[in-house]
Amino acid sequence: MDFEHLIRVMRRLALEAGDRIMTVYDATDFEVRAKSDASPVTEADEAADALISEGLAKAFPSVALVTEEQSDTHGQEVSTFLIVDPLDGTKEFVQRRGDFTVNIAYVEDGVPLRGVVYAPAKARLFYTLPDGRSVEETGPFDKETPGGSVPLSVSMPDNRGLMVVASKSHRDKATDDYIGRYAVRDLTSAGSSLKFCLVATGEADLYPRLGRTMEWDTAAGDAVLRGAGGEVVRFDDHTPFIYGKPGFENPFFIAYSPGVLLVKE
Repeated sequence: MDFEHLIRVMRRLALEAGDRIMTVYDATDFEVRAKSDASPVTEADEAADALISEGLAKAFPSVALVTEEQSDTHGQEVSTFLIVDPLDGTKEFVQRRGDFTVNIAYVEDGVPLRGVVYAPAKARLFYTLPDGRSVEETGPFDKETPGGSVPLSVSMPDNRGLMVVASKSHRDKATDDYIGRYAVRDLTSAGSSLKFCLVATGEADLYPRLGRTMEWDTAAGDAVLRGAGGEVVRFDDHTPFIYGKPGFENPFFIAYSPGVLLVKE
């Protein structure tokens, strides 16, 4: 894979998709439908998915492509592929809370090596460079020419008082009980893959997810976090988190700065 070309294409498509999404978001009204799994979908999801899918298929025709909005067509198991969630955090989008993202990642041999996470309503753009290091680009965002950027690095956590981030829309008692096993200095809520990025920037030390997610929900944020020195492991046994699983469904997981002393189940 030509990572220079890959990052250039993924970054541009994420920004273009963000424009499509914000056109719908800024409208006075938009239609919300329920998918077969009862999760919401809007015209913004579908427009962004079409734009990104077309762009990736054109740029990388030989690489398998997995997207949330076309998940019913993904029958085969793959270990190397592009994976897209065109609008992660649809509930945040529908409620106009701003915590939604465009996510594009490249997975090779089960590992998310490169990724882009763009939060258009918050004007935050995170991605891995061709060499694998992660940055946050500072706007305004030109689609062809990257601007200034800040290198990302996870925190050096103080286990006597951790900064924890948890889901805004999917928080439950099991998550709260697990967080309660740590000494927590501050707990914040965020939507979508932004939670990975908050750990990557050092704004949080720990993000546990004890709930159902799919690989397209996590791959791009996982790549950004890994490029900042962070880690993602399975919740049950703390083994490495891999991609290309049957059905692309994730187990529970923990994303964290390596200085965090993880609590066993």
